[in-house]
Amino acid sequence: MTKVNQKEAVYSAICSVLSESGIAFSEGMDVGPVMSRELRAQVNNILFHGFKEGSIDLDREFTDSELKAYVSGLQSNWIRKDKRLNGNTTYIAKNPGSRAGTGDPQLKAMRALFSTLTTAEDKAEVQKHIDARVSEIASTKTVKVIDYSALPADLAAKFSK
Repeated sequence: MTKVNQKEAVYSAICSVLSESGIAFSEGMDVGPVMSRELRAQVNNILFHGFKEGSIDLDREFTDSELKAYVSGLQSNWIRKDKRLNGNTTYIAKNPGSRAGTGDPQLKAMRALFSTLTTAEDKAEVQKHIDARVSEIASTKTVKVIDYSALPADLAAKFSK
């Protein structure tokens, strides 16, 4: 049995549900406005059973309740990102970088501390440290290693340090 990837499973499920509901669909149409609560529930059901049957790729195990939540988010994700479903627009994150440092233990500890504070002065002090750490993490990720030997001689001579 061949498994389908999650993006294709969502696309297929939405096409199927819209077709069964008599809603005309063409690739590249923005389906967000036509996806009612009932239609989304039908798509979620199709995806849930596809995961349970093993016909859709899934990297880890979920309980049924976790899988239902995952499927709902998965559908929302691909309605926003798949050009075939979002009006043929390129997805742009609303808060780019909002997940910066999520794996950093120092940043996690500072954010946990911040959530326990009550005075504005204490919060401002901790926020200053959080902002500094986020900047530090961001700066280490943006450093690009350039192989100057692979550049044309004139560019390598001009830009190599």
